[in-house]
Amino acid sequence: MAHSAHDAISQTASFQRSASEVMNLERMGASHPTRLSFLRTMLRRLHKENWHVDRSVWEIDAEGNGHAVYRTTCGERTYSLVAFAHNLPDEMRSDRVIATAWDATFTLFDGDPTGADIIRLGANVPLQEAGRISTRELTLARANRSVRLFRHVLEALSQGRQPDQSEIADIGYLMRTTAVYGSGKFGAADRSDIADRPEMAAPFQVEMLTVWLIRAFTVDIVEHMAKAKGGDRAVRLDRDLRRSLGVGNSTGLGMAPFIVRHPVLLNNWMVAREEALARVREQTAATQPTIEGLRTALKAAVQNAAVWTSQHPVQRTKLADLRKDLALLVEVVDAWDFDQPRPWDALWNWGAEVLSLEGQEALLSVMLEPHGNLVDDLAECMGADEAPTFHINGAMRIRDLRAILKQNYDWALAIDFTLPENNARFWYVSEEKLEPRLGERATENGIELEQPLCIARLAVELATTLDAWDDDDAVAAVLLAHPEHRYMVRRVQIAQNHPFAEVQGNLAAKSMLPIDLLRCKLSFFGATQFDPRSDRWVRINLFQGAPFPDEIGKVAT
Repeated sequence: MAHSAHDAISQTASFQRSASEVMNLERMGASHPTRLSFLRTMLRRLHKENWHVDRSVWEIDAEGNGHAVYRTTCGERTYSLVAFAHNLPDEMRSDRVIATAWDATFTLFDGDPTGADIIRLGANVPLQEAGRISTRELTLARANRSVRLFRHVLEALSQGRQPDQSEIADIGYLMRTTAVYGSGKFGAADRSDIADRPEMAAPFQVEMLTVWLIRAFTVDIVEHMAKAKGGDRAVRLDRDLRRSLGVGNSTGLGMAPFIVRHPVLLNNWMVAREEALARVREQTAATQPTIEGLRTALKAAVQNAAVWTSQHPVQRTKLADLRKDLALLVEVVDAWDFDQPRPWDALWNWGAEVLSLEGQEALLSVMLEPHGNLVDDLAECMGADEAPTFHINGAMRIRDLRAILKQNYDWALAIDFTLPENNARFWYVSEEKLEPRLGERATENGIELEQPLCIARLAVELATTLDAWDDDDAVAAVLLAHPEHRYMVRRVQIAQNHPFAEVQGNLAAKSMLPIDLLRCKLSFFGATQFDPRSDRWVRINLFQGAPFPDEIGKVAT
């Protein structure tokens, strides 16, 4: 079992893809969720450890106002989603970050909240950024109804009939979250407060638990309102229809810089996924269960692609490529010779030559799916203790720093930043919402607020400075004279042992698509139905097809 990303990557190096292949923005923007995605990791733990969920409080009126508590017990610990429901008028509903009211607001409470806790949370959680929460709270979230589908389901259930399956398939969720904050934001507990808990050691587990419980709430409240409206004739949602619902999410630029600011964490995510693929490719033979598992996963991918829609021109092209590639994959897999030496490696190599990036990354996902026993332990090495990486080795010689730059940042050093199109944008943090934003360098003010996210330009600037220093000089001497390079020197030294730490793209380029960063991160969450609404924000679906709390242990995870 691999206990670190370094251990993992060393096991099957001959089958690993290179960082130059994996870390370019175009391929990252074609990422698909896998069985190592964080929501799948959480669901497997729920199943394995037999977590118990109950709705301990339900104080919501017929109009959909009030609060509820969903209590989750794992061993000696309890986590409680406290939900506040607000029957919001249509004119007040907005997915934009500047919104001040929502259909529902939530917090994940560390423990079982008392009545006093509920009162305190009720005075703050519905206000979101304008309120304050404490270290007893692990997340802060809000959601809006998908008005058309929520009303359709409510009306159908209240009249004693099931909603139209095509309507549910078209949208896929009753509510969509517009933010799920954690890791100390607005007073919530810091990541370090819970990182040593086994159930929270993997990345983003409190956020995934929050969204999974929100999903249960979205069904409960529509059934509750239908019962209040229809009385005895009202019915509950069919279980299969219910399972086809996820939680929508609207995500913008606020998420994009995360993977740049956490190079070790990004490296570990990528290493785990690439090691998983390499382990599958390394297999000398294929068993009948894994072959059938591949076909089942491929069938699910085809069905997902069929209902996956987008109006964004870039995504529409990708979807056309994906559907064509999946249709070809079905034909090829049906006729594939799984008795040949290393059949999985041969299948991968075929796909790498024939399929688009969308098809290749989809192939990765379906190849991992039937190999849980082989790859699931890699979820244990996807976290990161980043504190040790903040130490800079000042004794390193300049020759060694140059060598790392040349080996790991050749892609950056090849960029000419004197060309306007290569230096067209800058990242900053808005004063109003404390959220990352992207400015146009030639036309917008605020360049003095630029965040250090264009790693390629920082690498070029460091290399230019180093040209004036001798090979035997120490890094400490350079930083004494040029402290502005501390951040980049640290990243270069991190990259020495973390080959997947950097996004190998120019994040200041005019042609850069922030949605590529978003899709990469969201795929590790386990998001599906990726639908860009512009080049800067997207809608997705989480937990679609996953079990509900009352199905843990009964439905595959």
